[in-house]
This record gives sequence, C-alpha cells and structure tokens, in this order.
Amino acid sequence: MDGDDSYDLGYALRKEFWHRGIVTESCKNLVAYLKKTGIPYITATHDKNNLRSGSVMQQIGMKYCYSYKEQWKPKDLLVTFRMYQLNLDGQEHSVYQKYRNLYEEHFVEENLSFFLLEPEKN
Repeated sequence: MDGDDSYDLGYALRKEFWHRGIVTESCKNLVAYLKKTGIPYITATHDKNNLRSGSVMQQIGMKYCYSYKEQWKPKDLLVTFRMYQLNLDGQEHSVYQKYRNLYEEHFVEENLSFFLLEPEKN
C-alpha cells in the first residue's frame, strides 16, 4: 500500500480506568463496524515499552508489521514504535508503508515474544 490514505486507530484512557478491558471491547466493536464501511485496513502504533497497548492491538486481530524509530516531539525522546495493521479487505499481504518510508530507521523485530495480557478484574 502506498499513498496517503491512512486509517489510524488511536485510543487513550484515564489511568483509573486502565486494565478493565474497556479499550479492547470498544476497539472490537469499532472493528465490527468498520468491516461494514468498506475501509480497507486500519493501522495502529505503540511504543515498544507499552506492551498493554500492543496487547489490545493483538486482541482485536491486528498483526505486527514493522518497527521504526522516531524522535517523539511531545517529550523529545527517541522512541521505537511498533506498527500493527488489520486488513479488512482480504488483502492479507498488503502493508501500509507510510511510517517505513517516513523514518530512516525502520526494521522488523525478529523473535518477538508476543503474548496477550488479560485485563485485570476488579
């Protein structure tokens, strides 16, 4: 995939609501809706140190595609982001290239131990 057609998924939640499955459940419902709209894919990225965000992406069916390093402006830190994608149009081998093309340092992390983190129950 090339071009500038981005369909980025983003989420944020106040800390007191973390670990309850709220984001995962909301994103699952959003994906079900998006499948009906004709959007070909969605992408999402997370800081490699935020494993729970990556777990949300995995739980909604997104697949890891590649990583890239970006000088993250809000805090002026060099951050490694992992890019995930969920193809909704059946084109399973298509990968959104914008971040790979935009950032000089990009790579596929080998031997990643992906695991799903269960939401904490109260």
